[in-house]
Amino acid sequence: METVEAFYDDLAAHYHLIFEDWDKNIAEQSAILGPLLESYTGLRSLRILDCACGIGIQTLGLAQRGHTLVASDLSRASVARALREARLREANVRFHVADMRNLSGISEGNFDAVLAADNALPHLLLDSERDRALQEMANKLRPGGIMVASIRDYDFLINTRPAMQPPSFFGDRGCRRIVHQVWDWDGAEYDLHLHIAFESPAGWNAKHYVSRYRALFREDLAPSFQKASFIDVQWLEPESTSFYQPIVIARKPA
Repeated sequence: METVEAFYDDLAAHYHLIFEDWDKNIAEQSAILGPLLESYTGLRSLRILDCACGIGIQTLGLAQRGHTLVASDLSRASVARALREARLREANVRFHVADMRNLSGISEGNFDAVLAADNALPHLLLDSERDRALQEMANKLRPGGIMVASIRDYDFLINTRPAMQPPSFFGDRGCRRIVHQVWDWDGAEYDLHLHIAFESPAGWNAKHYVSRYRALFREDLAPSFQKASFIDVQWLEPESTSFYQPIVIARKPA
């Protein structure tokens, strides 16, 4: 099993292909997360640390919305790709290579919000890793700032342990791609197999990426929030936010 870092290093060049229209997805996520962050902080212009930025899905949209972004990820290839995408969009973002379990190398601090979206926290398989990550996020926040994460609804998924997500077909015939996931469960953990197949005039090529996740229940996160001294923990459901995953928000005491 390759490391999380290697998984995202390998995926960086093709990550955007899991979406039918990546630019549209950037705009849609920003249109949801932007007002949410603004509402919970009471600010129209925020200083945000995206500590699991990947290739920049949330970072780019929030920067284009007018917020000040600092972004980091443990994958050097993902950060390099995100930097290129930011330059193409003339988005002024400061990037760092950093693991969310150790953000001390990021000189900036006193953020209004720290973001860890796209199911990043379940990559941390151990309780101690999750405790450390949430404490690192708290350390980067100003008093009264908020930590925001999106996480799959594992409280629901654990009951069925789905073996796969149905394949998606994107593009027109002759240049199509097929994207699907297979989940190989091992107790409360699973190996996610991401498959992307590309069609070209010469035929089909395929990519296969594997990473392990922990089914992170809401009660699992409660002690970590408490240890990091977060308060006012709230879970927002997709039905109320229109975001594709549940969102958890916690506040650093003022």
